[in-house]
Amino acid sequence: MRLPLFRLKMGLAESPESTLPKRWSMLSLWQLRKTLAERFTGPVIRFLARTSITPGAITWLGFIVSVAAAVLVAGGNLVAAGVLVLVAGFLDMLDGALARGTGRVTRFGAVLDSTLDRLSEAALLLGILFLFAAEARLAAVLLVGITLAGSQLVSYIRARAEALGLEARAGLFTRPERVIVLALGLLLNQLVIALVIIAVFSFFTVGQRLVNVHRQLKIR
Repeated sequence: MRLPLFRLKMGLAESPESTLPKRWSMLSLWQLRKTLAERFTGPVIRFLARTSITPGAITWLGFIVSVAAAVLVAGGNLVAAGVLVLVAGFLDMLDGALARGTGRVTRFGAVLDSTLDRLSEAALLLGILFLFAAEARLAAVLLVGITLAGSQLVSYIRARAEALGLEARAGLFTRPERVIVLALGLLLNQLVIALVIIAVFSFFTVGQRLVNVHRQLKIR
């Protein structure tokens, strides 16, 4: 008796029965990420809302921290870089949450946040590439390039789909997962393993998002 109400709340009341499990899993994974982010950021957001700190300032601070982490990686200071990557990831959760919590959401702010996120990720991977190149690890350098391509594609497909008015949050391995795996790879000095995980699951997520977009376009 509760199934129709549950489906209505999830926005799936009119979805074909055959697509229910896949759509539910995609939405629930996104909702899980959102819930966890709110748990982590809630107390900090309530504090920041009482200050003059703006979401844009946090966005820029997160970018600066990421660039500092990239410099540390290039210099071989992996543990310190891993800590900064986690700090930058936390700041990345804060800016959007603060904007929503204080009613300061703007379209330019969203574009700036997305742009600096891409630059932050590219800077970190370039720092790793510099480290591997200095050690003449050509296979690892190639792996960095593949990882960069995969991670950027995940974000690009979402942006392109949303420009068409489609939903594209679906995906197993998005930016939060990439940040956590990269940070662990730095902290544990297992960068190659971390990059392999990010590359494989990034391209898997690319496939998920393409399939999801294709299904939405077929329904239209």
